Amino acid sequence: MSANDFSTKGAYVTGGEEFKRDTNYIEDRIVRGGENPEEGRWPVEAGRYRLVAARACPWANRSIIVRRLLGLEDAISMGTPGPTHDKRSWTFDLDPDGVDPVLGIERLQQAFFERDPEYGRGITVPAIVDIPSGMVVTNNYPQITLDFSTEWTEFHREGAPDLYPESLRDEIDEVARRVFTEVNNGVYRCGFAGSQEAYDDAYDRLFAALDWLEERLSGQRFLVGDTITEADVRLFTTLVRFDPVYHGHFKCNRNKLTEMPALWGYARDLFQTPGFGDTIDFEQIKQHYYVVHEDINPTGIVPLGPDLSGWLTAHGREELGGRPFGDGTPPGPVREGERVEASHNPLVS
Repeated sequence: MSANDFSTKGAYVTGGEEFKRDTNYIEDRIVRGGENPEEGRWPVEAGRYRLVAARACPWANRSIIVRRLLGLEDAISMGTPGPTHDKRSWTFDLDPDGVDPVLGIERLQQAFFERDPEYGRGITVPAIVDIPSGMVVTNNYPQITLDFSTEWTEFHREGAPDLYPESLRDEIDEVARRVFTEVNNGVYRCGFAGSQEAYDDAYDRLFAALDWLEERLSGQRFLVGDTITEADVRLFTTLVRFDPVYHGHFKCNRNKLTEMPALWGYARDLFQTPGFGDTIDFEQIKQHYYVVHEDINPTGIVPLGPDLSGWLTAHGREELGGRPFGDGTPPGPVREGERVEASHNPLVS
């Protein structure tokens, strides 16, 4: 894998066969107390950091959702690169003159090089950048959302949900591990398999996990407990991309999401919940996968479908009980400047 080739988020195919994901990220954290940047600990401080998160990317989409659910918009600003990139870096081509208005850079790569001029791993999103220094603090996406929930509580909105309740953390972690290996990463193992054998194995594992989730969600509204948790955020960003991208582009085609009643109802339930569906840009999602993955789709043609109107249909999941936000409340309207373009999402069209 080329040092600057990050088109599959630090992933590669070994021996021409099996897809592997490089999970060696910058593991610094932003925490309360005991701050020491030299030891990888940065202080929680409102206004100091910028979340760089492309809407097209499922891993970055998690951080956008959690930031919105917790009401961290005033504490952590957000920059959104465009849906496509080259082998060097994500670019801020959606901003005027192609420059992030806060960081003053054209490419996310510049913030990684401010951290380490010899940085040779993937330039990935989400990334949190220290605004004063212009340096990337972390791109460790699983930890970013957990820290939003546990370290930034001082800046949570009134009524913010507890997405990582202490009493359920072991179960959330267990479910999230299987969701990651078999589903979040499983679709990539199918799409980038380098042999028939590797693809067959990835396909079988993916749909075995989806069948497990279908059964689990047939009897309960959310993955863990009776409220939305981190586990639901992690599964949702893959499900919402399944029919538009993974079913065809990644050959995950035993069936569509719409053909799995519990999972389809669950996905619609979350999509229609403030903080989830209103972060989704279907057009950017399709542009990213079909344009950037030239080895899979050399023509760069972006499909016009699927029909998205089904995302707004009744799901009936309320009958299973549960309280999406627990003792909390839904987030308010999407902030000005952070709204998805109306033509890219049926919720806002």
